[in-house]
Amino acid sequence: MSKKLQENVRFAVQIGAVDAEGASDAQMYREAIGDAVFAQKAGFDAVWMVEHHFSDYYPTPNPLMFLSHLAAAVPGMGLGTSVMVLPWYDPIRFAEDVAMLATLTTGELSIGMGRGTAKLEYDAMRVPMSEARERFRECWEVTKLALEGRPFTYQGRHVKLDRPITVRPVLTERQPKFFGAIGSPESAEIMGELGLAPLSLSQFPDFMLLKILARWRAKAAACGHPTDVSLPVSTKCFIGDTDAAAREEARGHMARFYRLQAEHYATDTTAWGDIAGYQQFAKIFGNMKLMGDPAQIDPILDRSLVGSPETVARRITELRAIGFDTILISNATAGVPREARHRMMRRFAEQVMPIVRRTPVPDAPVLQAPVRAAE
Repeated sequence: MSKKLQENVRFAVQIGAVDAEGASDAQMYREAIGDAVFAQKAGFDAVWMVEHHFSDYYPTPNPLMFLSHLAAAVPGMGLGTSVMVLPWYDPIRFAEDVAMLATLTTGELSIGMGRGTAKLEYDAMRVPMSEARERFRECWEVTKLALEGRPFTYQGRHVKLDRPITVRPVLTERQPKFFGAIGSPESAEIMGELGLAPLSLSQFPDFMLLKILARWRAKAAACGHPTDVSLPVSTKCFIGDTDAAAREEARGHMARFYRLQAEHYATDTTAWGDIAGYQQFAKIFGNMKLMGDPAQIDPILDRSLVGSPETVARRITELRAIGFDTILISNATAGVPREARHRMMRRFAEQVMPIVRRTPVPDAPVLQAPVRAAE
């Protein structure tokens, strides 16, 4: 076991517009602000927000606008997105908005980005899903150029800038950190090629997380991009006096979350096999629908942070051994009341963080494929 302690581990909370059943959108937005204030007082390093549109799943369509408000509400707090869906944005406006937010905030700014998978949202944004990967790439490339603070042009399929422009405000002090959402080992290689650090999900089995980071590192290094970067992992968190108590609370909330997710992504009616670049989601979303049944959700609880403070700290140490150094936690899903959200953050800060910070990080496990039963 390594002698290196987890002193450099960082803890963030994903907040959202959520509250007990029946709350209005305005009330849920006030709750999200209150959660950010609570997280800062509890000692978390950052709060992150997710982008989604048109449903109860996460009614937060403009995270950058919300975070600009939080820059004043929680000064000095790190802020992040998980994730901004780049294919829906005009790249110049996106770069300008990021530059403004980076100028307004005094804490670290982390911009997680992805291509999105909800056909409802794509249809409403009037963007063909088949163009998602190409539009993601072009938006990211334009954003990189724009934030250099120099005149630039760009020639892509969807974005053409013939006249040199300089995006304002110019960032003179510090740049945001950028991350690319990872949904598979294949997408890890795409993000590695683009020079984007991976933003991973703990819902994948550990052998898959190891494969994702290995393939990302190999591709990033081959393309000349740095690999010594922050590696965040997003995970749901429920803490109880015992493992059984925590799992009992988590089952109901998590099952509701996956039912909403299946509804939002129209898992039963979207022809994933007919959409270029999305064929693999047929299996992923098939499993998601199963997770809507509380009796089926235990495998996800095993991979998340669910249990006593000691169990949660032990799971974090396993994630740290895989290579993650930023733990992004949340139980802010639809219907979870303030009491449960704040209780989780308080117990995590008071009981889990101290254990994690004094626990040595073990060596990375050996990458092994799962054992399959004989046919």
